[in-house]
Amino acid sequence: MSQGAPLASRRIAPATRTPRLALLGTGVVGSAFVARYESLQQRQLRLPRFEWLANSRIARDCGAGIAQALAEARQAPRDADVDLQPWAETTALQAGDVLVDATASDAVASWHADWLARGVHVVTANKLGQGAHWERAQAIGDARHAGESHYGDSATVGAGLPLLSSVRALVAGGDHIHAIEGVLSGSLAWLFHRFDGRTPFSECVRAAAQAGYTEPDPRIDLSGEDVRRKLLILARAAGIALRAEQVLVDSLVPEALAALSPADFDARLPELDGVLATRWRHAHDAGRVLRFVGRFDAHGATVGLRELPATHPLAGGGGTDNRVAIHSDRYREQPLLIQGPGAGAEVTAAALLDDVLRIVV
Repeated sequence: MSQGAPLASRRIAPATRTPRLALLGTGVVGSAFVARYESLQQRQLRLPRFEWLANSRIARDCGAGIAQALAEARQAPRDADVDLQPWAETTALQAGDVLVDATASDAVASWHADWLARGVHVVTANKLGQGAHWERAQAIGDARHAGESHYGDSATVGAGLPLLSSVRALVAGGDHIHAIEGVLSGSLAWLFHRFDGRTPFSECVRAAAQAGYTEPDPRIDLSGEDVRRKLLILARAAGIALRAEQVLVDSLVPEALAALSPADFDARLPELDGVLATRWRHAHDAGRVLRFVGRFDAHGATVGLRELPATHPLAGGGGTDNRVAIHSDRYREQPLLIQGPGAGAEVTAAALLDDVLRIVV
């Protein structure tokens, strides 16, 4: 996907016309977004006009109906390859429009700054905008100001929980954040609430994937990469210029399994069972629980499986709950604790549409 013209040459003055809505990504989150949009439309809420949607295989105008466009996009042949550049660069996206990125695509994330600089608002569940390269995160911030546009990213961490908004509000109010630690992956939260040392860990992983809690490739979750991206987003929201290579990640995926095809990885997934059963027994015998935690503070940033006492702020919860503790000047004696569902297509889609409505209504 081409990067297009330089940002400065693409800026367009904010428009006064009715904003239009476009969606990239028609998987479980994108489909849930369409369903929620139609539900709110039936309730006669004021919404931007749904103009077009696309995936990596096809792009469809929604003039004949959103549901029909979605069905055609989802049924498109897997060997097709759509050229999104005309849709992304021409009158299909103008200043004041809203682009919803429900993909996990690095190529799509590379367009965020370009769209913002042109005055197009971006609402995203894609963590590769703010949660990958520091230079890209900087470019997004610069483009947002240059284009006088909005970047709705509440779905990137905590599936819409008030995490990023709380961090940004504390910083804007003059508070100094010393550390943030949390169970940031809803899929890994679900796994380690469910895993009891008796049911094979591989069965728990497959059940989480079947329920739609994991990324399409569960290794993104199990490797800690998803948590690293969320930790980067939180740190940058707190005003800390944390880079990906500064986060020490203790992956649950052995090196021998990391480069396999998804099918081969699934076949060898039971190789994790013995190691995780041993770690569970060690924690259980010490009266502790296993939680997959991301943390940054003045000493560095880490991601990995930890044994926590039952009284630890991150030890509780259930299901896909994210639990995040914010330590700051204001919350020095006891951290601010934010908890709630952190995975699932419906809550993520709701967070996306909430950001859309905050921008255009």
